[in-house]
Amino acid sequence: MDALQFSNAQRAQVLTEALPYIRRYNGRIVVIKYGGNAMVSDQLRQQVMEDIVLLWLVGVKVVLVHGGGPEISELMTRLGKKPEFVDGLRVTDKETVDIVQMVLAGKVNKTLVNLLEVKGGKAMGISGMDGRLIQAKMKDKQLGYVGSITGVNIGPVMDLLEKGYIPVVSTLGCDSEGNTYNINGDTAAACIAGALGAERLIMMTDIAGVLLDKDDPSTLIPQLTIQEAVELFEQDVIAGGMIPKVECCIDAIHRGVGSAIIMDGRVPHSILMEILTNEGAGTMVIKGEEEYHD
Repeated sequence: MDALQFSNAQRAQVLTEALPYIRRYNGRIVVIKYGGNAMVSDQLRQQVMEDIVLLWLVGVKVVLVHGGGPEISELMTRLGKKPEFVDGLRVTDKETVDIVQMVLAGKVNKTLVNLLEVKGGKAMGISGMDGRLIQAKMKDKQLGYVGSITGVNIGPVMDLLEKGYIPVVSTLGCDSEGNTYNINGDTAAACIAGALGAERLIMMTDIAGVLLDKDDPSTLIPQLTIQEAVELFEQDVIAGGMIPKVECCIDAIHRGVGSAIIMDGRVPHSILMEILTNEGAGTMVIKGEEEYHD
């Protein structure tokens, strides 16, 4: 509907219909994983930040966990270093992990914090190295400084939430010897959401969700139990890059998160559609057979 045709009465109706959802999520923690592939345009990035600030203003405790893969690859290329991947994970030597730290903890993190502040939010950026938030060890020697999470100290995030900030977390880890590790953003988000006992984990990506037919968006599966997801793994319906995302959703639920969503971050205001309407967006993964109700 054209904005000029959207009357004040209709605006009021929309706000009224959102009230039960606002009431439900007030004071609850929602972790949003904002991936590099979902940062496809400045306009969409602005809208995502607006959604987050709106949720924060109505009392939702939002934690933003971000990646930045495309930006890392871009800087590596500019520095004459060819990005290499094994099974979707970036090969990260000592020089590359320095680049990852510069991009994630520096450029991307502070850009997102600044955007949230411009939109009227109160944000604070930290990395997984701050306060030993994400403790890690080397995952595989052939991958170099790619980390496997060994522990989460959620204290720094809780401190920021209690002081009214939106924590913006870049996915770097560290060990007791002072090494820095590149951490998979989806895995980090699931561990952080679990440690927080979050109501919901939202994984923003560049696909609609889990599809019965990967080439047909109309076959989107709106809701999956863990058991149903396992069956789709066995049937090769969940395949390729969707496998680790669904596995992270399942891991988050096992860690105590209420539900986990995989959604298309390219859809304008998809976060608000998911949290503040009964339609939702993407694929929701839940624990058991009982139907999930907002």
